[in-house]
Amino acid sequence: MSEQRYLPDADGVTEFEATVEDATDEYVVLDGTYFYPEGGGQPADRGALEWDGGRAEVRDVRKNHGDVRHYVEGIEGERPEAGDRVEGRIDAERREAHRRMHTAQHVVSRVVLDEYGGETAGNQIRADRSRIDFEPVDFSAEDVERIEHLSNEAIARDPSVTKAERPRAEVEEEVDEGRSLLDLIPDHVDPLRVVEIEDFDYCPCGGTHVDSLAEIGRIRITNRESKGADTERMEFVLEDS
Repeated sequence: MSEQRYLPDADGVTEFEATVEDATDEYVVLDGTYFYPEGGGQPADRGALEWDGGRAEVRDVRKNHGDVRHYVEGIEGERPEAGDRVEGRIDAERREAHRRMHTAQHVVSRVVLDEYGGETAGNQIRADRSRIDFEPVDFSAEDVERIEHLSNEAIARDPSVTKAERPRAEVEEEVDEGRSLLDLIPDHVDPLRVVEIEDFDYCPCGGTHVDSLAEIGRIRITNRESKGADTERMEFVLEDS
C-alpha cells in the first residue's frame, strides 16, 4: 500500500525520494508519494520520476486498491525495478495553482451555504479555472456579485488554513450540514483529514490547499448557468491581489 505522504499537511512538498514497489511499462508504484492522485474534483499532479540511469514523465496518477499508480511515458534508460530508489519531482507551478483553486472553492462554497443555503453538489478544479455546482439555488446577477464580494472579503482577512487528521466522530459532530458528503466516505475511514479555515470553514477534504487565504489572490466569477431545476453552475478564475 502506498503512503500518501502529502497528508495531512505536507501538500507544499514537490520534491522527494521513495522506493519502487512495482513497475511496468505503464506505471510505477512507490512505497510513498507526494503526487496527488486524481479525486474529489481535483486533477492528478504531473511531473517526473528519476532513478539511476533512467527517467520518465508522470502524466497521470491514480489510486488502485490501496496503491498509487504513477502512469509514465517517455521512459529513458532501463525501467526501474522493485527496491530501486527514485526521486520524484512534481510540477510545482501546477500544484500551487491547484492548491489556490481548491482552497478558493472552499471559500465560495462556504459563502453560498451561509448566505443562500446552497450545498455544493460537485466541483471541478483546474489550474486556470474552476467550477462549482450548487443546489437548491437560483442566483440572480446581483447574487453572483455579492458572492464574489463576500468571498474576497474573507480572503482579505487572511485567516490561517489548518490541515489535520480528526476522529470521524468529532468531524461528524463539528461539520455543518451541507459542508460534507460524509455518507460517500466509507465508515471504516477514520480518522478523516479536515481542512479548517480559521473562524470560517471546517470541511473534510483530501485535496491540496494553501496555508493562508491571502495566498489565493482574488476570486473573479466569470460565468453562471442553470444546470437544471434548482441547480446552478458557477465558474471562476483567480487573479493576483
